[in-house]
Amino acid sequence: MKILVVDDEEKIRNVIREYAEFSGYEVKEAQDGMDAVNICKNEDFDIIIMDVMMPKLDGFSAIKEIKKTKNIPVLMLSARGEEYDKLFGFEIGIDDYVVKPFSPKEVIARINAICARTNKKEENNNSKDKYVYEGLEIDMLGRNVYVNGVKKDLTPKEFELLQYLVLNKNIALSREKILNEVWGYDFFGEDRTVDTHVKMLRNNLGEYRDKIVTVRGMGYKFEE
Repeated sequence: MKILVVDDEEKIRNVIREYAEFSGYEVKEAQDGMDAVNICKNEDFDIIIMDVMMPKLDGFSAIKEIKKTKNIPVLMLSARGEEYDKLFGFEIGIDDYVVKPFSPKEVIARINAICARTNKKEENNNSKDKYVYEGLEIDMLGRNVYVNGVKKDLTPKEFELLQYLVLNKNIALSREKILNEVWGYDFFGEDRTVDTHVKMLRNNLGEYRDKIVTVRGMGYKFEE
């Protein structure tokens, strides 16, 4: 498994490298967002560890650029712990968010969890390539969603949320369960995170928005 560690602080890169290599990961480093974008043009990685505040190109902008061509899982590092920053990160497609100062052991645990979820999603994709309900079509392999033939522009996390609900259709899922399976961890403001993404997802589904049913006092389900 190959990791790209992106941070302008050499000490942080060294600490993550030491623990990651001890855990069996291959590690490559980048000192800013621009460097990371250029590296990703020529190499593939299983996960990216990306700092937010960096010179030349910040982490959020770098992730947006990388996501244009490659769907690599991202663990974000930041000295800022505001909920807005976390939600913005999830909206652009990150998988997890760690606030500095952090425990290297926790970072490795989150890396392991992200990689395990990614492998599980690939297995789910292979088990069911496409889902069709009337005019709603979900291409699991291509990660595309169509409503009456019109392609919808979903964020990576919106697609993963829809995919999880569909693969577990007609099953009532708690917000905690959805967070654990789609985001992979518990974090402050969790109800708002799930609810916000469900709202955005419903807007994208148009006339099929009602397929995502609110289970009062619990969470949601995709009802066929």
